[in-house]
Amino acid sequence: MRADVAVIGGGLGGVAAALAAARHGLTVVLTEETDWVGGQLTAQGVPPDEHPWIEQFGCTASYRALREGIRDYYRRAYPLTALARAQRYLNPGGGAVSRICAEPRVGLAVIESMLAPYRAAGRLDLRVRQRPVAATTDGDVVTSVTLADQDTGERLTVVAPYILDATETGELLPLTGTEYVTGFESEHDTGEPSAPAERQPLNMQAVSWCFAIDHIEGEDHTIDKPDDYPIWRDFQPPYWPDRMFSLVAPKPHTLEPIRRTLEPHHDAEFTKQHGGGDLDLWEFRRIVARDNFEPGAFPSDVVIVNWPMIDYLSGPVFEVDDDDAAHHLEGAKRMSLSFLYWMQTEMPRIDGGTGLPGLRLRGDVFGTRDGLAKYPYIRESRRIVAEYTVVEQDVSQAVRGKDTAARYDDSVGIGSYRIDLHPSTGGDNYIDVGSLPFQIPLGALLPVRTRNLLPAAKNIGTTHITNGCYRLHPVEWNIGESAALLAAYCLQHKVAPHHVRADDAHRRAYQKVLTDHGVELSWPGVHGY
Repeated sequence: MRADVAVIGGGLGGVAAALAAARHGLTVVLTEETDWVGGQLTAQGVPPDEHPWIEQFGCTASYRALREGIRDYYRRAYPLTALARAQRYLNPGGGAVSRICAEPRVGLAVIESMLAPYRAAGRLDLRVRQRPVAATTDGDVVTSVTLADQDTGERLTVVAPYILDATETGELLPLTGTEYVTGFESEHDTGEPSAPAERQPLNMQAVSWCFAIDHIEGEDHTIDKPDDYPIWRDFQPPYWPDRMFSLVAPKPHTLEPIRRTLEPHHDAEFTKQHGGGDLDLWEFRRIVARDNFEPGAFPSDVVIVNWPMIDYLSGPVFEVDDDDAAHHLEGAKRMSLSFLYWMQTEMPRIDGGTGLPGLRLRGDVFGTRDGLAKYPYIRESRRIVAEYTVVEQDVSQAVRGKDTAARYDDSVGIGSYRIDLHPSTGGDNYIDVGSLPFQIPLGALLPVRTRNLLPAAKNIGTTHITNGCYRLHPVEWNIGESAALLAAYCLQHKVAPHHVRADDAHRRAYQKVLTDHGVELSWPGVHGY
């Protein structure tokens, strides 16, 4: 197949890239390893992690269209109560983690509707169940990418002037020989105060294999006991205050042990007594709040399990120097199923009993046989060795002692989130660093050597530390959109991406393309834009 742009990976960055390129008039091939596009929002089951100002500013226009499309879908298709329907900022799940907690399948439907006009016009060719397995290069240029059909094994080779790596783990980087890093850089490498003395390439944030549950009082939905359940039930990292299968876990900001609750369908008085936010596991990542819908529409709330108890710490789930990646992927699944069984049978209840057998695994939420999400939640990818690497000193509030993060004249977007690093495969507890609203520099999207391969997801030039605030939903979307518009600009003006950054006139013209497409380059009142 030939196209103007090949987007390999259909997560949020890949979707945004394909939309931007097709909207710009280019032909696009978009491929995805699973059978759902949308990545962390859909196949991984993670409600959006966003900043407090997301409803007013701080994301691209197309990302805002996605969010509003989800709300409109519920208003059109679901029996909302009059009160819920009237809410300007409808939150279907009422979850505390996000202002728009919704079902993965609804996110998928809205994304597919956004892609539909370009597919119908023959401008966008979407191929699912395709995984990259090989690539060819000519010097510093990637000439093709070959994909394998996950079901049939049939090979498909894609040729395009620009290749965007939007895979969840930076799969194209080793295939194309593009220089990349994994895990922790050293303090010597980056000067970051939170970095270790030595490089730790296998030390990566935990993945979590999420799943959905509801609760049917009086019924028993206990799953079969996993064979390795005793191993997971008794697992306790040396820095953890209790076994991981407990309701006690560190508070990320302070690492002090705190107790959480899991009480289905509780009332406001319960929340007042026991605390809300991430202390209330039932509401924290709830994606269906039955009280938002007409009586009888839902027998139960629906909740996503993405909690500290299922952070998988035993090893990386993609190959670096580790041959056990497939083993670790399976281990993450086994850990999640074991945690479900623990909740159903042994978890301490508020009333003094143990277990909630009415917890029901909702595999239909994802359409999977094993009941889990289609893909693990990947927090950390391979990352390009970039022309510019964002370091902790650029964004840390404590380091900078200012109200603003580093200014980049080559900004291609913005984001905001704490540096939020989950426990890691190398034995680290949470690393939580306050950060300032930041920009995304074009230099972080440019590999030091490869000319036509652009990162379009969590694989940009950040460090292990700064990945902790650049990895979230709106930032990944922004990265993909800006990478695709860079490819479009380069094709139109017959100029290389690296030259766009080096030449002020081209840089400003490209940034004008971004703003014309609704990409914000700076925070309101910040950086003088």
